[in-house]
Amino acid sequence: MMFSDFSPKQLKSMMWWQMPETKNYDAIVCDGSVRSGKTLSMTIGFVLWSCACFDGENFALCGKTIDSLKRNVVTPMQKWIEGIAKTKINFSRNYCDITIENNTNRFYFFGGKDESSYQLIQGLTLAGVLFDEAALMPRSFVEQALARCSVSGSKFWFNCNPDSPEHWFYNEWVDENSEKVMKKNRLRLHFTMDDNYSLDPKVKKRYERMYTGVFYERYILGLWVIAQGLVYTQWSDSYVIDKFTPPKWCEWHISMDYGTINPCSMGLWCVTDDVAVRVDEYYYDSRREGVSRTDEEHYAELEKLAAKVTELCPDDDVQTVVIDPSAASFIECIRRHQKFNVRKADNDVLNGIRRTSTLISLQKIRVMSCCKGFLKEVKMYRWAENSSVDGVIKENDHAMDDTRYLVNTVLKNTILRNIGGE
Repeated sequence: MMFSDFSPKQLKSMMWWQMPETKNYDAIVCDGSVRSGKTLSMTIGFVLWSCACFDGENFALCGKTIDSLKRNVVTPMQKWIEGIAKTKINFSRNYCDITIENNTNRFYFFGGKDESSYQLIQGLTLAGVLFDEAALMPRSFVEQALARCSVSGSKFWFNCNPDSPEHWFYNEWVDENSEKVMKKNRLRLHFTMDDNYSLDPKVKKRYERMYTGVFYERYILGLWVIAQGLVYTQWSDSYVIDKFTPPKWCEWHISMDYGTINPCSMGLWCVTDDVAVRVDEYYYDSRREGVSRTDEEHYAELEKLAAKVTELCPDDDVQTVVIDPSAASFIECIRRHQKFNVRKADNDVLNGIRRTSTLISLQKIRVMSCCKGFLKEVKMYRWAENSSVDGVIKENDHAMDDTRYLVNTVLKNTILRNIGGE
């Protein structure tokens, strides 16, 4: 890779440690939009710095998980530094040795997925650490990694996409107006997609179309903004349909948010490679009706909903029932009847909302007019206010939850992958 391919900001993030005006900083923070080239330039820079300034030392490469780190950093790194360095990777033991000229250093791989992760990095002595997507990691893990950097001349390298301005990482490392941050002796570079010269303009436009609302402000504009107001601001009544004829090829899925005291919501979905249609639903609110239903009564309604598939496509069946993983009793009820393949949903709330927002904005989700529960909730589903972390108000969210389960568990690997959204 030629250095002429890099933008000025990428070059600065790569070589700041040897530039006269920036080399005395202890850390660098690169935040901003997706696909802005932060990870690429910082990884190259981290390797160049470590092997130019040290020999025989240990370093850490950190991601949200080991798998995401290997996918986003370690594997592409081999191509990024090809011709510059010699790399020997031991994937089974989660480290690699990198040699540039006569200097060789070891780089350990760590995942900071939860509060217990800090224990993984205890005991090491490090000369530097690179955090890829630092805002996704718990503070305890990041601070433990920083505490391990006791070698003279060690430096910290952070990159991330923005989150809430109440996020701990923003308050500790990003906020330009904070005296606490000013004392950190860090360099901050704010990236946009314009800083990535290798990004095709058509791809850039596609990303701009994919995000709306708070996700557009964060992932495209690169701003640390509060999530507020309606969640699905891009929803339009034009996405509601009165008639639907299933295509020759499709899959059928039922998504479910289980409830006894709270409403129980099930959606019947026809899914193709291009669009998901909520064909019908079961929505039961025991508070409104004044009578709770048992697992067996809800199961009987599940069978009635699935029977709609036979009416529309006699040769098809429901492929999976995707359900909240905490609904243990109902999952067991479904399995006991041995009729449906039940699948525990991926219950990642924020990423599920982001993915659902993308599909709605690209008109990849359509809803039949008979689905009153969905159509009521989508116009009432709101972000929680005055919260230090992103969250939604736990009201009018049951059809929204079952839709998110489908998106996170099924559509993530079909429609979203086809449009390059994952």
